[in-house]
Formats: sequence, C-alpha cells, structure tokens
Amino acid sequence: MTLPGRERILVRGAWALTSGPDGAIRDGAVLIAADGGIESVGTYAELRKAAPDVVVVGDGTGIVIPGLVNAHTHLSEALVPGMGSNLTLFEWGMRVVTPAGSVLTAEMAREGALLKAAEMLHSGVTCLNDMFHHYRPGSFASLGVVEGLTRAGLRANVAFGAEDAFDAFGGGRFSVGAAVEEHLALAEEAGAAELLDFRLGVGTMLGSSDEMLETAVALGTEHGWPVHTHLAEVREEVVEARGRWGRNSVEQAAEIGLLDLDVIGAHLIWLTEADIELLVAHDIAAAHNPVANMILGSGVSRVPRLLAGGLRVGIGTDGAASNDSQNMLEAVKMAALLQKVDRLDPASITAPEVLRMATIGGAEALGLDDLIGSLEPGKRADVVLLGGTVELANIHDPYQQVAYCTSPRSVSDVWVDGRRLLAEGSPTTVDEAEQIARCRPLARQVATESGLAAEGMSLLCET
Repeated sequence: MTLPGRERILVRGAWALTSGPDGAIRDGAVLIAADGGIESVGTYAELRKAAPDVVVVGDGTGIVIPGLVNAHTHLSEALVPGMGSNLTLFEWGMRVVTPAGSVLTAEMAREGALLKAAEMLHSGVTCLNDMFHHYRPGSFASLGVVEGLTRAGLRANVAFGAEDAFDAFGGGRFSVGAAVEEHLALAEEAGAAELLDFRLGVGTMLGSSDEMLETAVALGTEHGWPVHTHLAEVREEVVEARGRWGRNSVEQAAEIGLLDLDVIGAHLIWLTEADIELLVAHDIAAAHNPVANMILGSGVSRVPRLLAGGLRVGIGTDGAASNDSQNMLEAVKMAALLQKVDRLDPASITAPEVLRMATIGGAEALGLDDLIGSLEPGKRADVVLLGGTVELANIHDPYQQVAYCTSPRSVSDVWVDGRRLLAEGSPTTVDEAEQIARCRPLARQVATESGLAAEGMSLLCET
C-alpha cells in the first residue's frame, strides 16, 4: 500500500483540545493545509467561513486532539507479547527479551513494525520513540524498523539498544565495534526517511560495558546525536550499579558525561532527591511507562515531583512484550490512575495534565515541540478525531472523557503530516488482515528458534 496524498481538509469536533495557547475550543476545528501543515485553528463557524468549499471530516460531536506521542517503546517485541507477566524485569529480560532478540531479523523488524503501527494508529499515536533490542551482531535487524514505519507513514525517533555486558541481557554477543556499525547504519537509514530521526540507543547502563558507555558518549558528542536510554527502572538496578561503580546509575551517567547530551530516560522510578536535582540540572527528559511498570512490579515514578521540578515528561506504552499492548489511550489513563492510588489523592494529577504529557509533553521530551504536539497554525498536521461511539456519546468534560472514557474504538480518524492514515477506524497504509497473516508464521519462528516455546513461554506452536 502507498501513502495517501495530502489534501486541504477541515476536521471538526464538539471540542478541539489544542494542548497549545488556544486551550479548549468549543465547537472547534482544525484546517489542514494541502502541504500537510496546520493552516488554522478555531471555531468551526469561523474556519468554515474562511474555507467554505473544503471537505469536512467530523459531524461536530467528537473531540479533536493533537496526535499522541508514544515516548518509549520497543518494536523488537512486536512478535512476542503476552509472556512473563509474573516475572521481575531482570527475570523477564533474561527469559523473554534475550531469547527473542537472539533470533530477530530485519524482516521480522519490518513486519512487526507495520503490525504495531496499525495498533498504535488505532489508539491515536502519530509519533513514537522506539528502541530496537536484538542480539545478532552483523544482522542490522534494527534497520527493518525504518522500512516498516516509513511504509506505515508514522513519525518516529528510532534507536538501536546496544548492550554488551550483563549476561542476563545478552552480554558478550555484541562487540563495541559491531554496535557502532549498527548505530551508524541506522542513523544513515533514518536520515534518508522523511518523518524519521535517529537517537543513539544506550540499552541500559548495567547492560553496557564501560567501553560501550564511553564510546556512546564520544559518538553522541561527535555527531550531536540525542540519546534514548533506560534509567532507574528497578530497585535491583540501584544495588547492582552501586556494587559495580560505587554510585547509582543516574550518578554514573552524570559522571561519564552521558547526561551532558540530549537524553530521554525511560522510567525514572528509583530516584533520590539528589538524583532528581541532577536530572533537572542536566535538562533530562522523562518517558513515563505506567502500564509496563505495573505489570513488571517495577514501582511508581513520582511524576508530579518530576513535573514540579521542571522536567519534560512524556508518556510511553513501553514494548509490546512489557506492556503487553501498544494502546496509548490505556497508558494515558493509567498514568493518571497510578498516581491517584499511589498517593491516595484523586487530585494528585489531572486529566488535562496527563493529556498534555501525551501530546505536547511528549513532543517536548523528544525535542519536536516546534513541529508537533499541539494544534497551532504553522505546525505539522498530526491530528486525531475521537468520536462516533458510545464512549463519547455525551461529552460533559472533554479532558476527563479523553483521559478516562476513550478506547481504540473511539479513534475515528488520524492524520500524520497531513496524510490520513486512519479513516473512519480503518488504517489506510496497512492492510490489517494481510499484516496479521504475514506476522503469524514469523511469531511462530521466533517462539521456536528462540526456545520460548520449549520453555513454555509461548503456546503458539502447540497443536
């Protein structure tokens, strides 16, 4: 399937929640320009008067929002969801991610990316920040993601999560030289794609040798590459890091100069006040992943504290095997509910705050807020129309109903850079039935060749 053309079109809702200076606009609309930008934002009446002949999408009963930004995921897990939900992160990494990563190919990456692109479109995602993990040096499997996302038409940052230490996560399989070769190849491939940008992946601090970490800092400094990594995800990380370096992973990242780069850190759960001050001082961005953190029992990130400190905070689904879905709307809801129940305070975080984190907050975290994240003239037209289903039959408070009532059923239409990638609930760039058929044998192959089926992690191959 080819990408649909861009066209001048008017998107109308009972409300437009702009995540920008205009706030919430009753009977709001967005006029998408023929070049894929946002021409104007305002009430439907004024925009219709200015553009009386353009096609209108939306009957004025739904909600128009900016495209959601999935600030952290792993498309390397696209073919292995639903495994190990009773395991801790370290166990899960050793028993699920590492075996799967040892057999992944560029074909699997491409087809898995297309499969999960369709799933993300159904929950209003227009931009994602991916880290592809694999343990097959020389395969350049991560490059398959570029082709898959380009075919799907999504906007993305892509990274290869290089690791060469810590046996539980595939230690010893990647040399520093092989990792550098894949970083350079992925950067070149992403640089040639219209809507993709490259980030230097530092899989985990503990999963990287000191040489790998030093090389990453040198590469990031030399090329001006932003960084995507995991930080302070689980309590065991604190203990292991102190045993290895005499300081925790955040302190070590600062010590080696990693935090001097443009870094987005996923999770940020096990932080001291000194850690938070360090992150704020280095202007580190955060990707909060509430669903994955709950499934793996990792802990609760102190999101209100991070926001109060001035950190840029986005929301991520995390990977398809650590979540185990790519439902961004679910992640938005859980981001609010987790704080409320953890703090025993229903006012600890609000619906407007979590929607902001999922839109302009995620864009700020990725350094893309000059292009996307809010509905403003001059920005690119990453736009979502919600409505037409029972979840939004009666809109009393548009913010609360986006945060707490919506599901993928609610997502009617999605535009990325002015291209309509979801039309009346159906993807226009991915044939879902065909993509499912292509991925089923690949998933069986992963389960068999990795040993996940033999270990009882996957029942897919049983007859």
